[in-house]
Amino acid sequence: MTAAAQMVKPVSLELGGKSPLVIFDDVADIDKAVEWAMFGCFFNSGQVCSATSRLLLHEKIAERFLDRLVEWAKNIKISDPLEEGCRLGSVISKGQYEKIKKFISTARSEGATILHGGDRPKHLGKGFFIEPTIITDVSTSMQIWREEVFGPVICVKVFKTESEAVELANDTHYGLAGGVISDDLERCERIAKVIHSGIVWINCSQPTLVQAPWGGNKRSGFGRELGEWGLENYLSVKQVTRYCKDELYGWYQRPSKL
Repeated sequence: MTAAAQMVKPVSLELGGKSPLVIFDDVADIDKAVEWAMFGCFFNSGQVCSATSRLLLHEKIAERFLDRLVEWAKNIKISDPLEEGCRLGSVISKGQYEKIKKFISTARSEGATILHGGDRPKHLGKGFFIEPTIITDVSTSMQIWREEVFGPVICVKVFKTESEAVELANDTHYGLAGGVISDDLERCERIAKVIHSGIVWINCSQPTLVQAPWGGNKRSGFGRELGEWGLENYLSVKQVTRYCKDELYGWYQRPSKL
């Protein structure tokens, strides 16, 4: 923005996020919700700007959900991405690998619990591989709650009421994406309207359609990519006005003829 401002150039910014995924206690199929929670944060090794890395669970299902989430996470095949069936590859660089490890160690030092993962997979002695990591006992002041990790790390908080869930979901400087999973579609629509983000998923996380606008609010940027909205970023509107009456406009008094 600073560089563009020097020459008054237009700019569209699609930035990062710390997106929430809210899961209510009325979900009939826990495994279906668990898979979406994993895909929302572990896909592409978590290197996704819209990753739903803040998992919000209703207290009535939290324990059962986390048990299944850990079971599913243990079953992920972590390997060279060229191997058949790989579902979690390495992160992009040594610098990013060390950054993610630092996030995890800081979370632990701040009092969070590493429920699963957090280390290099035992069967992979080299490469920038990190186990899918699930962190609980998180407070809203912790770095892991507030900052984007850009790795396969999900932090978890429990809520009691819908209003509390919305408050936690919006407790971020970012506003790229968010999601809600519930069998009550009216509730889903209600939550979708009040999550402060440019993208909201209902009963899923991360499907991206080229026909739909993509972009965020707050520190997640402005402007939109994809669809007709994306094209508008490259266009400017010109106004052409034509005066069609024969008489004078009449704002000024005509000089007298002498």
